[in-house]
Amino acid sequence: MERYFYYLPFLLSGCLMCGCGGKQASGQMQSPDTEETIPHTGTMAAPAPPAPPKSHTARYLDSLGLVNIAEADSSIAIELMYTHADNFTGILLYEDLKEAYLHPDAMESLKQAQRLLKERHPGYSLIVYDAARPMSVQQKMWNAVKGTSKYIYVSNPSRGGGLHNYGLAVDISILDEKGVPLPMGTPVDYLGKEAHITEESRLVAQGKITEQERKNRLLLRQVMKEAGFRPLPSEWWHFNRYSRQTARERYRVIP
Repeated sequence: MERYFYYLPFLLSGCLMCGCGGKQASGQMQSPDTEETIPHTGTMAAPAPPAPPKSHTARYLDSLGLVNIAEADSSIAIELMYTHADNFTGILLYEDLKEAYLHPDAMESLKQAQRLLKERHPGYSLIVYDAARPMSVQQKMWNAVKGTSKYIYVSNPSRGGGLHNYGLAVDISILDEKGVPLPMGTPVDYLGKEAHITEESRLVAQGKITEQERKNRLLLRQVMKEAGFRPLPSEWWHFNRYSRQTARERYRVIP
């Protein structure tokens, strides 16, 4: 019995040093190299939530080798205007597509345009309203406007469609530091002379658009043109990467 009490203090001391019958102070561990106590959370980071599944049309565009804009440059905002019926045709054109796509060649130029914009205005960002458009959707758009005064704004599928149908055109604008679109004088998809880039000086003189709205359009054109895009005279928001002839000679239409 006396022998037991003699060793008891040594046993208790050893347990405390080795962690017997308890555990180390919460949030600490010992470095094997320095024997210093270092913080340790003891928990793993929560896994990132899974990405939402892609639409059927998005998977189809993936299979054709087109590039998802959001995946190529997540700083570019996306808001496809034909995913709802509130557009110039009055009908829903993209039944399941929520993602914006471009041909890889056009995507490289779009990334460059975003870089150029941010060099001038770090808080600004491009926002895409439409990009690659399958010819089947182009046919729906044409059917909605043929026989009306709006048909002049839509490429006829029977004549080869337009640059959207190759993934070589983009409808685009600019967001400010608060994520609000810069005023451009008209909404995107407005069909009328107020949207023509060739009429801007006269429109300012007539009070149809403001001088600041004209400057905002110029900023958009500057970064897009420097990146290789060509503006469309009748739509301040529309830019083509190549001519229609070049597209037909070098690229494939999206069925």
